Amino acid sequence: MRALFIGHVNRTEPSPSIFNAKRDHNIYASTEPASTQSPPRPRFIFLCQNETMLCLNLKPLHSVRFRPHSFLVKPQSLRSSSTSLRLSTSASASMSTSSSSTIEHFVLFKLRPSTDPSKIDTMISSLRALSSLPSVSHFSAGPILRLRSAAASELAFTHLLHSRYESKEKLSEYANDPAHVKVVKECVLPIADDVMAVDWVAEGVAPGPIAPGSAIRLTFAKLKEGSDATELTSALASAKDDAGATLVSYGENFSPARAKGYSFGLLAAFPKVDDLEKLTGGHVEAIKEKVKPILESVIVLDFVVSEPPPSSAHL
Repeated sequence: MRALFIGHVNRTEPSPSIFNAKRDHNIYASTEPASTQSPPRPRFIFLCQNETMLCLNLKPLHSVRFRPHSFLVKPQSLRSSSTSLRLSTSASASMSTSSSSTIEHFVLFKLRPSTDPSKIDTMISSLRALSSLPSVSHFSAGPILRLRSAAASELAFTHLLHSRYESKEKLSEYANDPAHVKVVKECVLPIADDVMAVDWVAEGVAPGPIAPGSAIRLTFAKLKEGSDATELTSALASAKDDAGATLVSYGENFSPARAKGYSFGLLAAFPKVDDLEKLTGGHVEAIKEKVKPILESVIVLDFVVSEPPPSSAHL
C-alpha cells in the first residue's frame, strides 16, 4: 500500500482508535474540526508506504481546506522518496563505520637493575589503577615478555604500558589527569633509567579493550632518511591481512619527542603466547625483506595483556 497520510490525533475521540480518518483512493486523511461552524481541517502530513509511515510536514495547515484529491501522490514519487531515505541511511551507516579509529599509546620503561622488587610492584599496580580513568578505553601494564630484535636488546627496556583512547583529546585528558601525573612522578621516574613513547592513530579500528592474557607482538620502525613512508604503509596493510592475528593496528607516530626517531608502530594481537610463533616464515618474512632496504632500525618485542585491577583498586 502506498498513500499520502494527512493526520492529527483527534483529541475528542474517546475510542482507542485515535485517528478519525477519511479515505479517497490512495489517500488517508485525518481531520480535526476547528469549530462547529467550519469544515474539518487537516493538521499534519504523513507519507505511508507499505507499513512505514514517514512524516513529511509537521506544519499545521489551518488555512487549507480539506481537499483529498489535491494531495494525490504518484507511486513514482513515493518510490523516489523511499529510495532517497534508504540511500541516506546507508550512507550514514557507512560513514560511521569508516570513520572509526583508535589512538594507540605505548610507553616503554627501562628500570634500574638495582630497583627493589617491591617498588616495581608498586609501579605496576599504580599504573594499572589508571585504567579507571574515564578517558581510558583500554589499559595494560607489566613486564616485557621477550625482546626479539637487536635494537630492542640494545635499548634493554624491561616494562611496558599500553593504553587506548577514542581520540587525541582523550589521550590528552589522561596525560594531564592529576592521578596520572602523580603515578609518573612518584612511582615511575624515581626507578626508571630510560623511557620511550610512541603514539599512532589506527584507522578503521574501533576503540576498546583487548582481552587479558592476549599475546602482543609490538614493532616500532625507524625509516632511513629520504625513504618513502608509503612503501612501509603498504607493506603494513598487507601484513594486516596475512598475519592471522585477532587484531592488527598500525600507524604513523604523532608524538616524536620521546620516540627516539621511530616513526611507525605495529601491533598484532593473538589469543595466546604460543600463537606468536606463527609470525615467523612465509608471507611475513617476505614482507620484512621487502621493507628492509628502507628501514634504519626496528624494535620488536612481545608482551602479554595484563589482567584488570580489582574493582576496589583506586589511587
